Amino acid sequence: MKTLVIPFAKPERSGRTALVGLALVTALIATTARAGDTDGDTDRQDARPPHEAQVVLPGRPGSFMDQVFPQDPDVARVVSLGGTCRRCELSGRNLSGATFTAATFVDATLVETDLRGSELVGSNFSGADFTRADLRGATLVAANFTGADFTNARLDGVEGLGSVFVRADMSGANLSGAALGGANMNGAILVRANMNGAELFGVTLANVNARGADFRNAEVTASNLSNGNFAGADFRGAELNGARLTGGSFSRADFTGASLERADIRGTDLSLSRGLTQSQISEACADSSTRLPGGLTGRSCRNLSRVQPPAPPRPPAAPDRRMVVADR
Repeated sequence: MKTLVIPFAKPERSGRTALVGLALVTALIATTARAGDTDGDTDRQDARPPHEAQVVLPGRPGSFMDQVFPQDPDVARVVSLGGTCRRCELSGRNLSGATFTAATFVDATLVETDLRGSELVGSNFSGADFTRADLRGATLVAANFTGADFTNARLDGVEGLGSVFVRADMSGANLSGAALGGANMNGAILVRANMNGAELFGVTLANVNARGADFRNAEVTASNLSNGNFAGADFRGAELNGARLTGGSFSRADFTGASLERADIRGTDLSLSRGLTQSQISEACADSSTRLPGGLTGRSCRNLSRVQPPAPPRPPAAPDRRMVVADR
C-alpha cells in the first residue's frame, strides 16, 4: 500500500501558499509512483497502469484540487481526518469509510455527503449540517452533534454509543436499527423520524418533539421520555420497560403490544393513547395524576428504581493533525 501523509489545516487565502502546497502534493505523488515502479517484478509487460489518488480537502466538488487529482473508482481510499476545520464546506463529498478521530468540525456543511461506514469518534460536529447526508453503518461513538441538522438524513444501523444529539434536528431522519445506547437527545426534533427496531437503552429523550415518530419494535428500556411530545408516535411492539414517561404527551400514540413493565407513567397523560390494555397498565407504575383511557386503572409501585444507563465512553486523544490518502 502506498501512503501519502499530508498536513491537514484550514484552507489558506494566499494563492502562493496554495501553489506551494500543490507542489508538495505533486512531489509526494511523483516520489511514491517512482518508488512503486522499482518494487517487485520489473517486467513492463506485466506492469499495472498507474492509479490516481484523490486528495480530499475542504472545498466544493469540482474545485481545482478535484480537477488535478480525479478519483479513480478502482482505487480503495483510506481518509483520516483530524485537527480543526470550522465551517468546512464538504457538501456532496464522497467520504465513505473516512475516519474522524477527536476532530473539530463545528458548523461544517456536509449536505448530501456520503459518509457510509465512516467513523466519527470523539469528534465535535456541533452545529454541522448533515441534511440528506448518508451515514448508513457509520460509527458515531462519543461524538458531539449538539444543534446539528440531520433532516432527512440516512442513519440506518449507525452505532452512536454515548453520543450527544442535544437539540439536533432529526426530522424525517432514518435511524432504523441504530444502536444509540446512552445517547443524549434532550430537546431533539424527531418529527416523523424512523426509529423502527432501534436500540435506545438508557437514552435521554426528554423534552423532544417526536410527533409521528416510528418506534415500532424499538428497545427503549430505561430511557427518559419525560416531558416529550409523542403525539401520534408509533410504539407498537416496543420495549419501554423501566422507561420514564412522566409529564409526556402521548395523544393518539399507539402502544399495541408494547411492554411497559415498571415504566414510570406518574403524571402522564395517556387518556387519548391507543392500543393500551389493562395488563399493560398493571405492569407500569402510576399515581393519582396519571390519566388513562376509559376503563383502565393504574397502580402505584414501591421502591421504584431506575436502571442506570451505560456510561458514555471516554473520547480518544487527538491524533496528529493530518490527512492520510492511501491506495492499493
